Amino acid sequence: MHDLKDIRDNPDAFDAGLARRGMAPRAGEILALDEEARKFTHALNELQARRNALSKEIGAAKAKGDEATFKKLMAEVDEIKAQMPVAEEEQKRFGDQITSILETLPNLPAKDVPQGASEDDNVELRKWGEPKRLNAAKEHFDLGEALGLMDFETAAAMSGARFVLLKGQLARLERAIANFMLDLHTGEFGYTECAPPLLVKDHALYGTSQLPKFAEDLFRTTAEHWLIPTAEVPLTNTVREQILDADELPLRLTAWTPCFRSEAGAAGKDTRGMIRMHQFSKVELVSITAPDKSDEEHERMTSCAEEVLKRLELPFRTIVLCTGDMGFSARKTYDIEVWLPGQNRYREISSCSNCGDFQARRMKTRFKAKGEKQTQFVNTLNGSGLAVGRTLVAILENYQDTDGSIAVPAALKPYMGGVEKIGTRD
Repeated sequence: MHDLKDIRDNPDAFDAGLARRGMAPRAGEILALDEEARKFTHALNELQARRNALSKEIGAAKAKGDEATFKKLMAEVDEIKAQMPVAEEEQKRFGDQITSILETLPNLPAKDVPQGASEDDNVELRKWGEPKRLNAAKEHFDLGEALGLMDFETAAAMSGARFVLLKGQLARLERAIANFMLDLHTGEFGYTECAPPLLVKDHALYGTSQLPKFAEDLFRTTAEHWLIPTAEVPLTNTVREQILDADELPLRLTAWTPCFRSEAGAAGKDTRGMIRMHQFSKVELVSITAPDKSDEEHERMTSCAEEVLKRLELPFRTIVLCTGDMGFSARKTYDIEVWLPGQNRYREISSCSNCGDFQARRMKTRFKAKGEKQTQFVNTLNGSGLAVGRTLVAILENYQDTDGSIAVPAALKPYMGGVEKIGTRD
């Protein structure tokens, strides 16, 4: 959510930020509604002030026994009582119109975010590892199905498209990947592991900006709950409507959860395999920090996600998203893309975003520095550390052998009960 005061003070800067997002100016429309709302706010203040003054005058008239003045003053009070609800309703009407606009406008990009219209304008920052060029490299679904451990047909029979049934050593490998990530993030990087709810209500998704704009991307139950699209939602909402002490910051939280997405608009994209699923698992990273530390925290979070791939010895590159490719709530985003020999290209495996105070304003989450009376909004950050299914995909394709077997990365061997190679049917 945007700060209305900032729009009042810097309307041109607000419209310039929207323009960088490829959007038309909105400050004029918002400020016109704000002016109307403030008229009724002013009217309400005057009515309340007059009502307070009348209370004193009524008391004085009553004390003097001045019945005529008393009745006249009481009649004016009754008139004010009738006017106030009308003014309150008009104030609310204009305020609601402002909110309905603001809640559909994306976060403004940071100054150092590259300008661009699409993913073609993203900027590569760095690479790690040498991409493997394998002769006749197979894609993960061919490898998994040949092993008899990745079953899309059975999953489709019970759930439809974009689901998978993993079995045997691949099911164990997926679990091993997640456990490895959690141990790394909690043991070395200071994140606190959480096991959050997988069902949330409207206000939680509103706080992290999925609602109201992206309802079609979500799955809703019949009991007024939504399945989480990412653990970002419950983890970030752990501080909803709180005033934190500055000494508590930064808060760093992580969770391994299933995630559920309708993939609306994804028709024809990645229809085979595990790249784009309705249900997938992910280890999520969330940070709650002070505004002056959020850029530093963003770099740190991204490096934590990168370290997972380094430990697994999977080549990757890190890019900064341009203004036209960023998510709705982000002010700056780094994507990490892992190399997939079967596709002969890099594919996204993590997205780390700094949301500034955009989500905090929606959640009403503030902090107070020691000795300070004023509170400030926190900054929130989130990132994949990593998408577990896509990491499984990357391991299958990068560690494949010509006989169709899959070597287990050294970092995962302690989690695989001594299994060093996946290559037999279970």
